[in-house]
Amino acid sequence: MTAYQDVFQRYEKKYLVTQQQFNQLARVFSPRMVPDRFAQSTISNIYYDTPDFRLIRYSLDRPPYKEKLRLRAYNTPAADTEVFLEIKKKFDHIVYKRRIGMPYGQAVAYLMGQQEAGQGQIAQEIEWFRAFYHDLRPAMFIYYDRFAVADREQPDLRITFDSGIRWRADDLELSAGTAGEPLLDAGTCLMEIKILQAAPFWLSRALSKAGVFPTHFSKYGAAYQAMLRENRSRKDGVFCA
Repeated sequence: MTAYQDVFQRYEKKYLVTQQQFNQLARVFSPRMVPDRFAQSTISNIYYDTPDFRLIRYSLDRPPYKEKLRLRAYNTPAADTEVFLEIKKKFDHIVYKRRIGMPYGQAVAYLMGQQEAGQGQIAQEIEWFRAFYHDLRPAMFIYYDRFAVADREQPDLRITFDSGIRWRADDLELSAGTAGEPLLDAGTCLMEIKILQAAPFWLSRALSKAGVFPTHFSKYGAAYQAMLRENRSRKDGVFCA
């Protein structure tokens, strides 16, 4: 198993960025930012929810507090590949993430109720979450390519760019590959600024000059809404190639 950070607490701001805006920002970031420790990665997630999608429907109402449970891998896993079971919470604009790593086969067995997650505070929190939302099941697969950079002088400032985001609501296993429907228009990526405090002035100025402004965007939320639109089109007898 590899060493990993298991607890996060930070602000996360999201932006939808065109290729032109990305190029403009890259010129500003280049002398200030360096590739992150895991600069380039492919990320696959299975989000867990109730049969009536209680968690994501509540989240889309933008309440002061919301939470999600997901299983994450940094490649297409085999049974012994390390994956991460994560609880992600947001309260008063601050994001809290807690996760534990385990082999994929063990994680699937745990989520099916066939074995324990393990010892420790985070494992207990995940167990409480599953007990509270007692009918959780795999609900959505989301995949993307990530490029990450960090500030040379302020390492807690991290910026990620997620491209090629796609989703599917079937074959809800991480081992089933990365096929899915695109979530964003071609040439658009999701930029996230992750920081412990307010963004520095130079960054705010660069975003303003590039015409990049914060947006409320949830990958799972957008995929859920896309699924609803697709189901509605099929119900109405409209099929788009």
